[in-house]
Amino acid sequence: MKQNLAVDVLCVGHASYDLIFTVDYHPKSDEKVFANNFLGCGGGPAANAAVQIARLGGTTAFAGYLGKDLYGEKHLQEFIESGVDSSLIIRGNFPTPLSTILVKPDGERCLINYKGQTQPLLENTIDFSHINPTVILFDGHEPDISLPLAENAQKANIPIVLDAGSLNPSTYALLSKVDYAVCSEKFALQLAGNVEVALQQISDLAPTVVITLGEKGLIWKKGNKQGKLNALIIDAIDTTGAGDAFHGAFAYGVAVNMDWDELLIFSSVAGSLCCQKMGARLGLANLSEINSACYQYHDTFAKSIPL
Repeated sequence: MKQNLAVDVLCVGHASYDLIFTVDYHPKSDEKVFANNFLGCGGGPAANAAVQIARLGGTTAFAGYLGKDLYGEKHLQEFIESGVDSSLIIRGNFPTPLSTILVKPDGERCLINYKGQTQPLLENTIDFSHINPTVILFDGHEPDISLPLAENAQKANIPIVLDAGSLNPSTYALLSKVDYAVCSEKFALQLAGNVEVALQQISDLAPTVVITLGEKGLIWKKGNKQGKLNALIIDAIDTTGAGDAFHGAFAYGVAVNMDWDELLIFSSVAGSLCCQKMGARLGLANLSEINSACYQYHDTFAKSIPL
């Protein structure tokens, strides 16, 4: 019989291995470019969020898939070294998903993801009965295990955070089952063609909505109140993982009962700090670094103001 495991945040979703190249510009058709730097590290929205939570001193577990290959071994070792519980990871003979990322000097990137024949995990593949999370974070990449788990979490009054990065059937299906829908600008535009319209539409499904807008900050709606928050002004090196850092910090903040304005600022700073180093994993800041940046830039952020 498995021993019960209490964690601040259970992160459910996608894990990949990232191959990150810095280039002067993104190549055109039939053009060869040379990389200035290279980094290999674990990646994936829910996986990065789990590592971010661990860096903050929170307890966390990741539920998802890793292949029995070199990249799966490397990623698993990163989880172990970071303090992320790995007991809910399923290992298999299909490959660990790979992402090749080309990063320009201004921090903008393009990404190629390869999953091969790797498919989402089937319902009941993972036994969640021994896990007792304060908060659950989904990234929408494992729909068959996420939807039933979300329904059970609703019955148990466990807060759920959704990382809605892009619009697809599984992410949309989770919207009505979560307490916090934290969506990218891409998701909002795919849904409604306009972020303000999307904010209202999503709020009909989820009680609290945040739409992150990169360097333009974010907008939010919580019940009958709504507002916006300016972004931190930074010199971005690599935007890879910024959203994952935001979601991890946000879920951690929900778990420790941060007040709303503090939660938004804390999460925004985590995302901004991630942009200032190459690769998502290297950019995931610890609690001291984020608290210091929150204090330093408090006058920049002030408070979230009404729309």
